Order: sequence, then C-alpha cells, then structure tokens
Amino acid sequence: MQQPIWRRISATRRGAALASVTALALAVTTSASTGRLMEDAPSAAGPVSAARGAALGPCMISGAMGVQMSEGVPTQPGYARSTGTVRALNLMVDFSDAPGEGSAKDRLAEFFPQTSQWFRTSSYGRLDYRPESPISGWLRMPKPFAKYGIERGAPFDPGYRELVEDIVAAADPEVDFRAYDLVNVLVTPNAGPSALDTVLSVTFAGNHEAPVADGVPVANASFVYSRQDDGSGSYHETGYRVLPHENGHVFGLPDLYTHDGGGAVGHWDIMSEDWGANNDLLAWHKWKLGWLDDDQVSCAAKAGTTEHLLTPLARSGGAKLAFVPLDEKTGYAVEVRTGGGNDEAVCKPGVLVYRVDADVDTGHGPITVADSTADSGGCTRRPNVHAELSDAPYGPGETFTDREKGVRVTVADATDDGVHRVHVTRP
Repeated sequence: MQQPIWRRISATRRGAALASVTALALAVTTSASTGRLMEDAPSAAGPVSAARGAALGPCMISGAMGVQMSEGVPTQPGYARSTGTVRALNLMVDFSDAPGEGSAKDRLAEFFPQTSQWFRTSSYGRLDYRPESPISGWLRMPKPFAKYGIERGAPFDPGYRELVEDIVAAADPEVDFRAYDLVNVLVTPNAGPSALDTVLSVTFAGNHEAPVADGVPVANASFVYSRQDDGSGSYHETGYRVLPHENGHVFGLPDLYTHDGGGAVGHWDIMSEDWGANNDLLAWHKWKLGWLDDDQVSCAAKAGTTEHLLTPLARSGGAKLAFVPLDEKTGYAVEVRTGGGNDEAVCKPGVLVYRVDADVDTGHGPITVADSTADSGGCTRRPNVHAELSDAPYGPGETFTDREKGVRVTVADATDDGVHRVHVTRP
C-alpha cells in the first residue's frame, strides 16, 4: 500500500510551486488504499527468507500487524518478486478530453531503457527487468479523464477500480495478463495537472481486491502522470526516475519522505527523492529485495565492540551492511556510500548511519538518516536534491552516538578504494 506521492522541488527555482505542493502534502494524510495483501500470492518481494541462521536472526526486525509497507524482513507476500526475470507490462493510456501527446512510443521512451538499466545497476544484475508493450499505440479509455474522479490522494475505489476495469477491457484482446509480474500505466502527460502543481503518480501494490484479468488480479500496478520537469534542464537525464520509485512500491518498499519531503532520508534512497540527480537504494532495502547475500550483512547484536569492513554500495561484492538491532522492531543500519553506479550525486563519500523502524507506516518516516554535520546546508548544489543531508556520511575519526541506547558507530579508517573499517559498540 502506498501513499500519494510528494516530491521535493528545488526551492530556489520553484518557490511558489514548492509552497503549494507542501501545503497539499500536509493536508493529505490518508493512504491510497490497495485492499488486503494477498497471503496466497505465488511470489513475494525479494527472496529474503524467514528462515535465518542464529547470526542474522536478531536483525530481522518486524512491525506490528497492519503496518503499511513495513521495513521489516522478510517483506510480506503479495508484492512482485524482485529477483530474476521480471516482465513489466507497459500500457500507454489517453482520454477523449486528454488525447495522447505525441506518440505512445515516445511516452514509453521517456522511461526505457533507463529504468531497466537503473534496476540492473542497483541489483548488481540480480533483477532482469524486461519492459514489454504489446500495444504500441495509445489505449483510449471509454470515459473522459475527468469522469474517473482521479486526484491526489484518491483511493482505489471507485475511480481507479473503474479505470483498471476499462484498461483491462480495452487491452485484453491483445494482452495476456498472466504473462506479466507488474503493470505500468503510462498516462498521457496532459491528463491532470502538472507535476509542479501536484503529483498524481501512485502505485497500488499487493492489492487482493483488484480487478481480475485472464484469471489473475491486476494487483501490482503503477500509474504515472505528467512529467517531473521543473525547467532545470535535468529532465531528460532524470525524469524517468519516477518509475523505479513507483515500482519500488510494487516490490514492497515504502515511501521514505514525510510531509517535509526528503527531510528524513534526503537523496540517499530513491524511495525518498526521485526528482533530480541519480541515487541508489539503501543497503537495507537491497537486503530486503534479495540483492545482497546474507554473508554481505553482519548483525551486531552482541554486547561489546565489533569490527566491520564495509565496501562501497556502488560496487558489487564484499560486505555491504552492518545492522545494530535495538529491539524487535528497530535498529541502526551502517553502510558506505561513494560516487559511482546509481550514486552519481554523492558529494561527500563515507559511512551512512540510519535508524530503521519496522513499526512505522509508509510515508511517516520509517527511516531516519543521522547527519554528521547537522545544519551545515550540505555539500551539493545539484537541482532537486535535499541539500542538508547530502553531507550526512561520517568519515575516518568521526563517531555517531546514540547516548540513550548506548550505541556508538566509529569510522576507524578507509582505504584508497573506499573500504571503510567501522567499529560498533553497544551495551
């Protein structure tokens, strides 16, 4: 289940738009309902199994029943699988009151092959994301866009249910829905408001009550509207990133932004910010999705001090994540972020420390990054990047401390190739 999306817009370039979108985000607190998760789904998000050895068991935090898109591991069943070959059905949709702008193939090209490449890089090749578009032209809906009542925060019923039913009816003669793991509905950008005014893009994931097509529910579907173009000149490089964000929900990942936009996580995860320059997923999310092996994760559950050699997240292989469980629902994650791969926007490499809370709903701040240089203003001047947290990582000789919990994370040193030696101390 995924909440309506708000993306931080560069205040220096779009101050008025930022103010209006922020006001709207504060007003919208309800989730875009997707129904119940499918407990009997044939596949689940990521192969992070519930069966763990004693070493990693204490780090498998979990939230209470009913938490929306919990950060706990393993991810609940019902979402699309996130490893191996994943087939994505792409349908380009328009309406009589919003006829398709340009060709449907051009709309598809706004997202591919970039989205597939992004997932290939982030997953170290473990996700083979294959976009398919058996209908190459615009798929005209039988009702005008305005008749569906779609607006920011709209629930699945009745508008989206009617839209999905109409999409299925129009596409079914040419599409076998059983062949696909997820559906992307790429709406003509002139349907609804500009993304600078309000962002309609939304995902309904694990939706047990979705309409059925060819005997399977359309349970994991992302809807993309408008274009995330603020005039900064970065759209052709970064505009596609709304889709990997939305598909992150299809794989079971929550929104990390809050009403303050990317204020809790900044630009360190695409589930926090997808405007602007490239950024990867957190190591915690990569473990949830099955893109990290168990031997790349260390669990600092015992009292005392432990040492961890962590390799940069942008490189494949090597240890990537140290986790410090605080209780059955929360803990601190430790990883190394450097420039490269999907992390091209990193302006201060180092050790990123963040708190994970599996008992917090999507969009309410389940992850909070610790800032090593609080109130510095950050180190980036890239457009549409939450600057304050851009210099959050800790460097050699620096220590993160949670005095209340008695946890310390000290960066001892780093090699020229980015491997960091970290000491974790806990009571």
